Amino acid sequence: MPEVAETTEPPYAYRLSAPNSPKSPRVCRDAIAALLQANDLHDLADTAKLLVSEAVTNVNRHTNTQLIHIDTLVRDRIATIAVRDDSPDRHPYPRDAAPDEEGGRGLFLMQELAYAWGVTWEYRLRPTSKHIWFELREPVNE
Repeated sequence: MPEVAETTEPPYAYRLSAPNSPKSPRVCRDAIAALLQANDLHDLADTAKLLVSEAVTNVNRHTNTQLIHIDTLVRDRIATIAVRDDSPDRHPYPRDAAPDEEGGRGLFLMQELAYAWGVTWEYRLRPTSKHIWFELREPVNE
């Protein structure tokens, strides 16, 4: 049987930069949702909004980074989103938040809702920044 070439679109990469401000979680989540919708990934937009908002809020609350970068790669019904900050010394991890705590669930949500997630550090002579990344995939309809 002859091989049939798959008709997949090339990957598309986007970068959003925002100041480290209390207003940035909303701006970033809305921009990433619009980006996914423009790429016909409507089913991923709501989850992406929640997880981007959580990641950007963590950067705002826990780092002195001046500028937040969000890199998004869209390919084959998959979105990989990475939120970068310039504070590599803080190691983010999911934790058990007390029931009455207002925060502390962002990475737990990422762990539960994303197909995959993790933390990656950039290095020169020492760590210079870190990325909190997650991957979302559209369900396959069979």
